[in-house]
Amino acid sequence: MKIIVVGAGVLGVSVARQLALAGEDVLLLDQRGAGTGTTATTFAWTNSSRKPNPDYHRLNLAGMEEHARLAEQLPGAPSYFPSGALQWADAANLQRLVGNVERLQALGYPAHWVTPGEAMRVAGSVRIPAAITSIAYFPSEGYVLPDRFVSNLLADAEQHGATFAIGEVVAIDDGPDAIAVTLAGGEVCTGDRVVLAAGRWTERLAARAGIDVPMVTDAGRGAQTVGLLGYARSPELDLRCVIHSPGLNLRPAAGGHTVLQALDLNADVDPAAPPAADGDIASTLARRFSAVLPDPGRAPEIDLRIGLRSLPADGHTVAGYASAQARVYCLVSHSGVTLAPVLGRLAAAEISTDQEQDLLAAFRPTRFTGVRRSDVEVDQHATGLGEQ
Repeated sequence: MKIIVVGAGVLGVSVARQLALAGEDVLLLDQRGAGTGTTATTFAWTNSSRKPNPDYHRLNLAGMEEHARLAEQLPGAPSYFPSGALQWADAANLQRLVGNVERLQALGYPAHWVTPGEAMRVAGSVRIPAAITSIAYFPSEGYVLPDRFVSNLLADAEQHGATFAIGEVVAIDDGPDAIAVTLAGGEVCTGDRVVLAAGRWTERLAARAGIDVPMVTDAGRGAQTVGLLGYARSPELDLRCVIHSPGLNLRPAAGGHTVLQALDLNADVDPAAPPAADGDIASTLARRFSAVLPDPGRAPEIDLRIGLRSLPADGHTVAGYASAQARVYCLVSHSGVTLAPVLGRLAAAEISTDQEQDLLAAFRPTRFTGVRRSDVEVDQHATGLGEQ
């Protein structure tokens, strides 16, 4: 089959690679470049720590397991790190952490309490503030370097015959005999299937094919889709795992750099007026980062980057055909980095073999059929939005 994949974020590149491995004729399109959308502004923590919905929890567990298998197959420098993750709690956050640890332990998810000394051996050269009273360790979790991960996936997809091209899709026509994708320059690409993996642009592009994929599209100040990350260039930090602490989350980046996330600051972020490098938000982030540095007297250098999340209307992944007759396969998720390997494999299997995969049964786009948009609400527990 000739399959056109629209969107070269982490999900699109993953499914394109799997389809190429299956021997399909794959054209991967992106309007800017591989990994330049939401994938470029993700915290990239692999986990199923805060996914109480049973179907979503199972899918995320499968994503974590698939990362380990995929890491042995991909070319290039390592991009997935099963480092484990630490969650620190002060008195105000302890009960929430206790409840989550107990819930996860009951599910068999690896989680246990550690001493500050044990935490330091896992975390590397960070300082645990005196206000921290309890620390939980999640050894099966990890993180991804998104740019490297996408580059490795794309290289392997092309090695197996996939073609990657820059092109803005402006129309999708699901005709009686074939499906056609029209680009902004007027070029028309035809194929047997289209995989719509366009992240936050999914709803708009789906509508052009007569398909309703409800997404959270508000991108104003404090919207659920808006997220701020800090990229600390200095001081270089020997951070060895993901850390969630009250007010600040951290994960390692290449070259001793650190990615910072302070979810409570998102409410004050406006993409139309990005926070200034010397403004209050930047100062708050720098102060919180300094509090965990071995040498808190050294002023950090932090670049700010605003991301817009790919958020389906109910917070859960969308994976499947829009209808029994459709040739458009929709693929979008808020948990894209964790799920990319398993969604790529399962979606490719469904497209190549027409055999439905059980893990995806709860996530079909048809669940929105006949449901009023006003009746669909984001499941905050499913997404972890707003949690530290």
